[in-house]
Amino acid sequence: MNKNVTKSELLKCTVKPNKNINLSKIDTNSGIKKPDKRDFKNKLLNDIEEISKFQNKLFAENRQSLLIILQGMDSAGKDGTIKHIMSGVNPQGVLVHSFKHPSALELEHDYLWRHAQKLPEHGQITIFNRSHYENVLISKVHPELVLAERLPGIDSVDKIDKDFWNLRYKQINYFEKNTIQNGTHILKFFLHLSKNEQRNRFLERVENKEKHWKFSSADITEREFWSDYQHAYEQALEHTSTKIAPWYIIPADDKLHAHLLIGKLILEKFKKMHPSFPPVDKKERELMKLAKEKLKKES
Repeated sequence: MNKNVTKSELLKCTVKPNKNINLSKIDTNSGIKKPDKRDFKNKLLNDIEEISKFQNKLFAENRQSLLIILQGMDSAGKDGTIKHIMSGVNPQGVLVHSFKHPSALELEHDYLWRHAQKLPEHGQITIFNRSHYENVLISKVHPELVLAERLPGIDSVDKIDKDFWNLRYKQINYFEKNTIQNGTHILKFFLHLSKNEQRNRFLERVENKEKHWKFSSADITEREFWSDYQHAYEQALEHTSTKIAPWYIIPADDKLHAHLLIGKLILEKFKKMHPSFPPVDKKERELMKLAKEKLKKES
């Protein structure tokens, strides 16, 4: 473990099952004064190299897969995390899915259907940039969105009560449990951003022409619901952080440290998965030996 990310820090960001969460009391900053950016980048590159080696084995083994879930407020750094941590891996074995407003076809199915369609194949890493958790986050802040699902007995916002959300948390837990039992490991990261840092990042998008494409007036509108979103995240973290699929709260104000922390957690997960190259049987080894001799004679 490198000196910037300790074992205790990895444990600290893990949300224990059924733990009460108060995000206002959890630091959004790494607490590291004047970090050495070059040192951080070198350490991240080392971890990316190790992740790449594991990914190669995962792809060759073709028996397990890894689903990485990224959630956070607008500008929390989800896109940047994907860009920096996945920069050194084989793109053939990585897919990224960003879930936006459901299509007409998707609304003809249950809310988990479109997410199940995008689960990774054996040997793959899949990243959900926003995920099925939007159905207990934005849908909880704006419950009128649930009405578009045309659920039996849910014909008004008044009927979307505490019992409704508790049932949805249980459905998500069951969905993830079933996914894990069938060979797909899950990592869930909540990028914990402060309201002030979000303000700074929005201002940067407005003032920097090269970042105008990142800006959306809708982000400013949603910022007005900050407290509601924080409460929705607290409830989701409390109800869906399980022993087999815990949540990790990542201090997101410091981008470099957030990337380093997430990279280390991905690396630790791969070590537990322990993917390996498939064995070659005796007959195949003999055929390989003959092929080698034949190829050498050609030269």
